Amino acid sequence: MRRVWAVARNTMAQAIRMKVAVVIIMLLLVILPVMSFIMIGDGTLHGKLQTFISYGMSLVSLLLCVLTIAVSVYTLTSDLKLKQIFLVVTKPIHRFELLVGKLLGVVILDAFLLAVFASIIYGLTLMIPRLSDANQAEIDKANREFFTARIGLKTKIDEEKIEKAVFARYEELEKTGQLPSDMSRIKILRELRGQELLKERVVEPGKQKLWEFENIKPIEGTETLFVRYKYEVSGSFPDMEVKSVWVVGDYRQQERLGPGIWESPVYRVDRSDAIKMFREFEVPANAIAEDGYLAVAFNNLYENRATVIPDDVEVLYKAGGFTGNFLRVVLMVFARLIFLSALGVSLSTWLSFPVAILVCFSIFFIGTVNGFVVDSFDYMEIKGIEMLYSLTLKPLLWLFPRFDGEFNPTRFMISARFLSWVFLLEVYGVMVAIKSIILLILGIWIFSNKEIAKTIV
Repeated sequence: MRRVWAVARNTMAQAIRMKVAVVIIMLLLVILPVMSFIMIGDGTLHGKLQTFISYGMSLVSLLLCVLTIAVSVYTLTSDLKLKQIFLVVTKPIHRFELLVGKLLGVVILDAFLLAVFASIIYGLTLMIPRLSDANQAEIDKANREFFTARIGLKTKIDEEKIEKAVFARYEELEKTGQLPSDMSRIKILRELRGQELLKERVVEPGKQKLWEFENIKPIEGTETLFVRYKYEVSGSFPDMEVKSVWVVGDYRQQERLGPGIWESPVYRVDRSDAIKMFREFEVPANAIAEDGYLAVAFNNLYENRATVIPDDVEVLYKAGGFTGNFLRVVLMVFARLIFLSALGVSLSTWLSFPVAILVCFSIFFIGTVNGFVVDSFDYMEIKGIEMLYSLTLKPLLWLFPRFDGEFNPTRFMISARFLSWVFLLEVYGVMVAIKSIILLILGIWIFSNKEIAKTIV
């Protein structure tokens, strides 16, 4: 362990002497405070906080990822290029200890820099409300919708019902000879499924759509909950705003007591919202029934004269605090840095510096769009090679890191989403305990069997 620690200390000293490290550190020290003053978002306190935390965390994550790739690749390739490795291997140190030490040095440096810059972002975020000229209403809104951690619940699609409707419609088209001749069965079924899903979402003028949620368990002291949604419309809609009535509460009472009769609180909310933009409204938390049940009903008013599609409807309720959630987000970024450190060290055992850097950045880029790539391949119709795709390309894509979608740390801060310890442990289990270890073992095996005296190309 002493030999590993010696290599780690030397790696950190080597990294600090690199110009790229100095430039990145200085940039962040200057840019982060400036961003907290110049970024205004949508003009509100809430918008400014969201904009700063989004750009601040994204910038820190991006620049530390760049630094991690540069340092992890350079630390070994420079020893090989300058032939300093000849002196090292003559010492009583195993090659695997050398690689582990270099990885440890990069990880420790990342941990220190991430802690410093995350602390700066955290402090500036807390200072923004105090330095702004926001009124009390804006401060209260920021406390409810930003300085918190909320769980979002969505209703599940009745897959069995959808599948029955899809196959029934397919059989009907087949009997009447209306199946498109230029489309395969898989593609037709996919199109029919999309149509059925759309039918489940549309709300005609004067009609109502109901979502039911169960097992809602907000923490003690929660006073409000939020309903989040976005409107789409079918056809032309010149007004660009949807007028609606939302009803939130225990809808089961109507079955027992009759329409319009309520024993427990049911809240009516009149709204007029622009289409294609996420909106939220809040209602008292006592709308939730004692058993955790809650119903949310959307009424499309006749005056809209358009079919409305309420999209991504979910109920948000408080499940934690801002500080704990911010800490978990930082740890999620750290998992990304550990993976890139292992990737850089592993590639540097058999590739030259320029090639290893190129490969690392390519993999990093793929990680930022991994979810899109996988979904695109899953959606594409690959005739005749479905099995080959499932056995080769799909597992290969899984081996690449996932940095987008639900694995994007900033999304949890922007919308004050609760990042659970369970999900964080899953990220570390896959990205660190499996993928990073595989990369490290591969690098150790290659480096242990490498003839160092040979010319490095």
